[in-house]
Amino acid sequence: MSTMFTDETLETVGTESSWRRSLQSVQESRSCQTLPLHTTEAEVQAGHYSDSCTQTDAQDSSGEYREASGDHPGLKEFLDGVEEMIIKELIKNSRSHAFDGFEVNWVDHNETVSCIHRLQHPDAQSRGLQVTSLSWSCTGSVIACAFGRVDDGDWSTERCCVCTWNLDRRGLDPKRPDLVIDVPSAVMCLAFHPQRPSLIAGGLYSGEVVVWDTSRTQDSILAQTGMSADTHREPVYQVQWVPGSRRGEMDVLSAGSGGRVLQWRVDGVEGRLVLASGFALVRQQVPMINTISKARGGSSIGITALALSPWDPDSFLVGSEGGLVLKCAFSSQTVAAAPPDGESVTLRAPAQFCFSPSSGPVHSVHCSPFHRNLFVSGGTDGLAHLHSLLQPEPLLSLRVCDSSYVFVVRWSPTRPLVFAAATGQGLVQIFDLGRRSLRAATTIDQEAGGKPVYCLEFNPRQPHLLAAGNADGTVNIWQLSADLTEQGPRESAQLEQLANEVAD
Repeated sequence: MSTMFTDETLETVGTESSWRRSLQSVQESRSCQTLPLHTTEAEVQAGHYSDSCTQTDAQDSSGEYREASGDHPGLKEFLDGVEEMIIKELIKNSRSHAFDGFEVNWVDHNETVSCIHRLQHPDAQSRGLQVTSLSWSCTGSVIACAFGRVDDGDWSTERCCVCTWNLDRRGLDPKRPDLVIDVPSAVMCLAFHPQRPSLIAGGLYSGEVVVWDTSRTQDSILAQTGMSADTHREPVYQVQWVPGSRRGEMDVLSAGSGGRVLQWRVDGVEGRLVLASGFALVRQQVPMINTISKARGGSSIGITALALSPWDPDSFLVGSEGGLVLKCAFSSQTVAAAPPDGESVTLRAPAQFCFSPSSGPVHSVHCSPFHRNLFVSGGTDGLAHLHSLLQPEPLLSLRVCDSSYVFVVRWSPTRPLVFAAATGQGLVQIFDLGRRSLRAATTIDQEAGGKPVYCLEFNPRQPHLLAAGNADGTVNIWQLSADLTEQGPRESAQLEQLANEVAD
């Protein structure tokens, strides 16, 4: 078998392809290309330029310097001779109290009192609305005015408003407010937020409390109480901003003729005011009430005025319809004897001390910003009473007006011995206790036809400005004279002496 099959190598046999050659013969070369691109370079440049500078000519002041720095004959001997005496006088001045409390005023002195603006809202005036409350913004530039009624009319249903003017605005139009907020009920009181100049709290005759945000372009209402079980049942006569439970937050404090003092937390997200705490003034829980006439008023004490103490955050004062002035405490834990009326919190009795009552309703109470124990009150008896927190009887009673009411009293923010009072005769009386006179130092006629002045506010940032709201629907902005705004030497000491003389 092995001899039958053997390997053998044969020559290669090849045949040339005829179809490949024929196909290559008919192929042609093709190509595609864009048209040739042409480029051009160009430059733009200023044809001419110049460089210039300005400089004063050099002056040789070495001669003058050598003259100034040179030794004057006898100068060293003179300085050595008076050195000891000058040092003694400087030490004596540093220990002196002659200018304690004196602040330099670099503004030009005003010798007279002048009206620089007379603000009015034509629509409110045409409907006979009155200016019921005023408030300055924390910047001192904007003033808010509440329009409503104090004397007569159907207060609960008449449409009223809140207006603001920016007195620093160029081209101020006194007859055209910068902002008008329509309110469905009479606005009885206003208070700007102490840090946020766009927020205003207001109390209405209907018992509601509202917070407006003037920076909003559409609906200006940030939060409101609405008509709930927690809302005041009677008109709200006072609103104030007070520190809240959370750090940095401010709550709204409201007081009304129903005898309630309520503290509201602002819930801007939900658009409502939430009752955080509440107080009720009940006659049988007022200290010393048994020694005072029981003829005026019922069981609850209607609140007509409220003032916060700038010295003690736990204290506040209230004035009542029955003529009482009460010192109250936020920290009181005594449960109020008022019957429950559906409130969501337990009402407490805040009254700690009762001052001697007036013969009629107390319209205004204001604490001194210069003495922790002094405050002033005014009401229907036509008197301004200077009180000390340490005794029930007033230290001093000044006749503000005859046969008329005192609607508001305000202490000067710069003069410890000066306060202003607005009357029902259209006058603003400014008293200076440093003059030892029972008569007003200055009388300002509002030129409102003898109609009452219902509200009065000093500007906290520009103390030479005083705003007065009148029953004829106008607001006068007065620029006070220098003697009413500039504190004199030892004025604070005089106020301290006045308080101590009677307290002893």
